[in-house]
Amino acid sequence: MTDAIPTAADLTLGEKASLTSGADFWTTKSVERAGVPSIMMTDGPHGLRKQTEAADHLGLAGSTPATCFPPAAGLGSSFDPELVERVGEAIAVEAAIENVAVVLGPGINIKRSPLCGRNFEYFSEDPFVSGVLGAAMVRGLQSRGVGASLKHFAANNQEHDRMRVSADVDPRPLREIYLRGFERVVEDAQPWTVMCSYNRINGVFASEDPWLLTSVLRDEWGFDGLVVSDWGAVNDRVAGLPAGLDLEMPASGGLTDAQLVAAVREGRLDEAALDTAADRVLDLVRKARRRPVVEGPLGVDAHHALAREAAGRSIVLLKNDGAVLPLARDARIAVIGEFARTPRYQGAGSSLINPTRLDTALDELRALSRGEVSFAPGFTLDAGTAEDTDAATALRDEAVAAASAADVAVVFLGLPTADESEGFDRESIDLPGDQLALLDAVLAANARTVVVLSNGGVVALPFADRVPAIVEAWLLGQAGSGATADVLYGVVNPSAKLTETIPLRLEDNPSYGNFPGEFGHVRYGEGLLVGYRWYDAKDLEVAFPFGHGLSYTTFAYGEASAAVTVDGDIEVAVAVTNTGPVAGREVVQVYTSLPVSSVQRPPRELKAFASVALEPGETREVVVTVRRKDLAYWDIRTGGWVVERGAYAIEVAASSRDVRATTTVDIEGDPIRMPLTLDSSVGEVLAHPVVGPFVRQAMESMVGGGQLDEGLVKMMESFPLGRLARFPGVGVTSEMVEGLIAMGNAS
Repeated sequence: MTDAIPTAADLTLGEKASLTSGADFWTTKSVERAGVPSIMMTDGPHGLRKQTEAADHLGLAGSTPATCFPPAAGLGSSFDPELVERVGEAIAVEAAIENVAVVLGPGINIKRSPLCGRNFEYFSEDPFVSGVLGAAMVRGLQSRGVGASLKHFAANNQEHDRMRVSADVDPRPLREIYLRGFERVVEDAQPWTVMCSYNRINGVFASEDPWLLTSVLRDEWGFDGLVVSDWGAVNDRVAGLPAGLDLEMPASGGLTDAQLVAAVREGRLDEAALDTAADRVLDLVRKARRRPVVEGPLGVDAHHALAREAAGRSIVLLKNDGAVLPLARDARIAVIGEFARTPRYQGAGSSLINPTRLDTALDELRALSRGEVSFAPGFTLDAGTAEDTDAATALRDEAVAAASAADVAVVFLGLPTADESEGFDRESIDLPGDQLALLDAVLAANARTVVVLSNGGVVALPFADRVPAIVEAWLLGQAGSGATADVLYGVVNPSAKLTETIPLRLEDNPSYGNFPGEFGHVRYGEGLLVGYRWYDAKDLEVAFPFGHGLSYTTFAYGEASAAVTVDGDIEVAVAVTNTGPVAGREVVQVYTSLPVSSVQRPPRELKAFASVALEPGETREVVVTVRRKDLAYWDIRTGGWVVERGAYAIEVAASSRDVRATTTVDIEGDPIRMPLTLDSSVGEVLAHPVVGPFVRQAMESMVGGGQLDEGLVKMMESFPLGRLARFPGVGVTSEMVEGLIAMGNAS
């Protein structure tokens, strides 16, 4: 197929305007006269949702069967970019079979609060994890000629009032937490499209923010693709287009096309801006036409097998006291909980996949067992928090009887479907009361109890100190139940780690009190201290820390070493040994900190990780690279990234609170010289490499050549230089101050 697609210069004003909004819910407009075809976009990001019925963006209408892979809440826990990339490749194959040009994903927004109703679609509370895994998904999709749409750009961290709310966030956390993952994906993987979010950022709609869509995304990061609106995110099309919004979706019935034409004719919109947007749409069409043709039918079995593998790698073993797991094949098992036969495997909303098949845990456990496997539903999925109705009591009694007769009780608990969806947030992190009452009764009947969780966002675990084994099985896609059975019986050794902290209480979360905001504004009052950064800085006890995850084997770490490479990056090496009886996989995490810093910093920040598979007794040296640029903080004075000079602590860890080896490395800082002004403080003057020593010497002379009182110096550090001349008794004139400023700025 040729690339005989015209440029904007070949089109009429009306044709150019028409290209910048959708033809319908999922396709772009064609221009038949000029040979421009329409292309299709569909929802992702953990499978293909190509609708076959009335189009909508909330998952209400039916769609073509497709493989439902683990949503990001699960897949992210694998900490494995190669696995994520393989899943992306498989989704792209399915998209190509269905003639879909762009898959709307991945979503990499930060899990600021566990209450966000869409957290199941996002990877992590950490921007580094989100960026690395997001880039892997983009690479996987685009390696097969299908475009990705990186979303939701940006600071889209809640569903409440999502179409209007202003995320009011300071420059450093905006850059270091909420934009950093997007920056990495754009620079490393160049997605074909970026989707702007519904919300406002510091009062400006993302869809019409030139700073966000042009200055940052294109000028700073080098993005060369197309910016598409989230479906219905356009507030003012005439304002949005020159700001950098190229394509409005879905169709507007021609309304906004006419607005653009009128604005150009009336001189309110430069036609060059419309040309730019139209050319970006045409470039997307060219890319789509180059993709290889993939003939069906879909290899359903192979993709289901990949979904099972990915799900098995996504399951986090939180606790396993007394080696209750893995289950013995001939043990008598009581499977309890309706989720075991009616699985929750995905969240609701625009990412709702119509799976090609669906495993159930009860069937899969029975398929692997050589012993008796009984079942009791224990609760109904519509029971809510009711604990003491006659029906609930009868279900609980049945479950207790089954548990009493078993060697091990496996209790499936989780959140109802109605609790987790696009469009609204959760009200608490608690499991339903009837499920907690059931667990209490089962524990009283059988102390050897395993809890398996089905949830897209973290839940409180008030039973964590009483249950010997807890498995975080997330929402794992269509093959998740089979993968769960694999892990419970030891066919798969769990290796996943938490990409978000599980707090003891919602009240401990850093966003508590600043979520979801009020009257159209939400204040990001926690600043930089998001997720584990907050819990570590506050030294708060948590249920399970970021990065935590157990295995059926054990791992020992050797001494760590760190060295600066010729490129200025840090190469960190550590020997890891499988000291247990079975093969396993360990996620080695590298955190950095700068104990002596001129700016606020968290106690530690994840800057590298690697997943390493080891046979029993095997030792391998794990080498990871910390990019120099990832050490930088956002300097609000210069409006740029700065790597600060100093001795950086390097912590090699099994979780954010399980540090196994430490070392330090000296890093040369970026040169930064702030110009001196009348508003510069005495402290800033004293720190100046040229003027500082001169001023200190002068101050010592003023006190008779003796030692300066450092307490007095500290007190004066924040005093503005220009006010010294007006302060009686100091002996400083305006001429002296101006001379110092001139000396400093000339050096």
